Amino acid sequence: MSDTKNDTRGTYVESGKDFERDSNYITTRITEDARDGYPVEPGRYRLVVARACPWANRAIIVRRLLGLEDAISMAICGPTHDKRSWTFDLDPDGVDPVLGIERLQDAYFKRYPGYERGITVPAIVEVGTGEVVTNDYAQITLDLSTQWTSYHRPGAPDLYPEKWRDEIDEVAELVFEDVNNGVYRCGFAGSQESYERAYAQLFNRLDWLSERLRAQRYLVGDTITEADVRLFTTLARFDPVYHGHFKCNRQKLSELTVLWAYARDLFQTPGFGDTTDFAQIKRHYYVVHTDINPTQIVPAGPDLSGWLTPHGREELGGRPFGDGTPPGPPSEAESVPPAHRASA
Repeated sequence: MSDTKNDTRGTYVESGKDFERDSNYITTRITEDARDGYPVEPGRYRLVVARACPWANRAIIVRRLLGLEDAISMAICGPTHDKRSWTFDLDPDGVDPVLGIERLQDAYFKRYPGYERGITVPAIVEVGTGEVVTNDYAQITLDLSTQWTSYHRPGAPDLYPEKWRDEIDEVAELVFEDVNNGVYRCGFAGSQESYERAYAQLFNRLDWLSERLRAQRYLVGDTITEADVRLFTTLARFDPVYHGHFKCNRQKLSELTVLWAYARDLFQTPGFGDTTDFAQIKRHYYVVHTDINPTQIVPAGPDLSGWLTPHGREELGGRPFGDGTPPGPPSEAESVPPAHRASA
């Protein structure tokens, strides 16, 4: 997710300043009643993601859990990019086969010529016009849950149940401020003071989450919800990237007993670990953030085999998918390469 004018790196260090995320997104929504001019319609839209990006990874997970693969196609950008745009360098000839473009910025410029904000993922593009519809990552996943229900798979979980929405929103906001965005506030702090403030907030919140999860399997209620999806994508990147690259080094995730078990529980749940590409994650952060890592050397570690070890969280009860069922395996075209996954 980008944070600078026409700068897809999204993040950079400003000496003496706190990191501030630009949260002005294209807020057009795709809804059942088409109130913004974009109706829910299978085949009409393409979800553009990058596996490296935690914000995009949320949309990948939710789309898969809900079984929306046939309703909304998915384009996958490569893990690195320049200042202009995410690119489709994983596709033959570097062109998305559905949208027919090399750079995501083309879809932004098609709707907003000279668009001056970040060219971010996830984004939803209308296939027929080639125009970006929205890049409002937080609303995208909520709308997949609430507006696309007619196209959910049989047995799809309710990731945003009405009775828990206020609590999900409350927890998700705390997680965003101190954890999802908190790691960036550490990594891109422009002064020692701003770094130490962000560092303290991050680990205070991780301690709070540990206590919350000590006696309950999931963040809200007894099933997986949007709140768990939002926390997971940061936890999955913690040891490979944030601990060292962003200086979030009080402890590794693997040293936080409760959160490490919680993260492994989710990782071993269909839809989470099988959408996580550790190789692309590391390549993105260590290659793109040249102001933090000017050599662009990508670390060989850490050892990922621990992600597949028993977690014991079943003893807390809970039903991962509520009254629903797990999703089936991903298609070959959307599978993470074996060499990029955790292995025993």
